Order: sequence, then C-alpha cells, then structure tokens
Amino acid sequence: MSDTEGMDGLAVTACERCSDLVESRSRIVNGDGPADAAVLFVGEAPGATEDAEGKPFVGRSGDVLDDELRDAGLARADVRITNCVRCRPPENRDPTSEELANCRPYLEREVELVDPEVVVTLGKVPGEHLLGRDVAVTSETGSVERVDLGGEPRDVLVCLHPAATLYDRSQAEAFTRTIEKAATMAGGSGGQSRLGEF
Repeated sequence: MSDTEGMDGLAVTACERCSDLVESRSRIVNGDGPADAAVLFVGEAPGATEDAEGKPFVGRSGDVLDDELRDAGLARADVRITNCVRCRPPENRDPTSEELANCRPYLEREVELVDPEVVVTLGKVPGEHLLGRDVAVTSETGSVERVDLGGEPRDVLVCLHPAATLYDRSQAEAFTRTIEKAATMAGGSGGQSRLGEF
C-alpha cells in the first residue's frame, strides 16, 4: 500500500511527508511495546526527550504513566505506546492537521497489526484525532467510544495526558481510574490476570 510506504512491520523507517518535522526531528520515533499488546496507548507527538531517546513517553510523563500502569497490575512491557505523529514538531508545538493526516495511515496500520482490546488516547490531540470530534478531555476521561480504526470497530478510551497530573494534582484520581479501566478492558481485574502467567 502506497499510504504506508516506508513502513516495515510496525516501524516507519523512512518518511519525508512533513517538511517541518523532517527538519526538526533527529529520528522517527516509533511505537514501543509488544506487537500483540492488549492495550495500545496513543499520545500526540514526540517531545525533546523522546526524540533524543527514540522511544515514546520517556521522561516525567512516562514515569507517571509507568507508575499508574504498575499500580493497575500492568508493566510497561505489557502495553504498546505510540503517537499520532512520529516526528518531533518544532518547539514542541501541536502537530498541524496536515501532519496528523500524513501520519494517520501509519497509525491505522499499527492498530491493525497490534489488534489491541482497547486503544487509550493520552490527551486532547489524540482524543480528537481518533474520535474525529472536539473532546473535553477533563470531563470525558474514562469514557469509551466505538470507532473504526485499523480496519474494524474498536473501543477507544479517552484519558488525560499523564502531564496533566503533574500540573494539577486534582486530576490524578481520574487518571488513575482511567488506567485501571484500561487494564480491566484488556482482560483482567486491574490487569492482575496477566500476572498469573509468570
């Protein structure tokens, strides 16, 4: 398929579709985690730390997410994390609608191949991008909507960005509840069923 040209399995290996992003990135930041994960988290775009390390959600936001996953009975290694846009926007600005559209076929293909039980949007941009509408993240966190992604209807769980809990501690409880819900939707009470496999 020409719309996913430059993609090898789950990884985008070459892409020149967005001139601003090609200039601002040091690398393409692909998704991280199992190719058959039951939970797929989708963020907005790589930041400076992600661009430097080549992995999504590292740094303070990643630490918050990792802590919540552990408390919900999941390890970072159990889930897959990716972004709507795989290259760092200049000055960490939001990706443009054109940039989101250019990268969408890669995301759709990743969803199709991973085939998760639930897709979790981390923040406003991925929520709006995947649901195709305005999203009031604070009030909609924890809500689930059925959306066609990766060729079939899938459950999309709206979630706050982990950074929201760093700037506003009152958001922490809603974030925790949503991650717990994701773990439950993935096939276990708080994800504990997976721990029994070891």
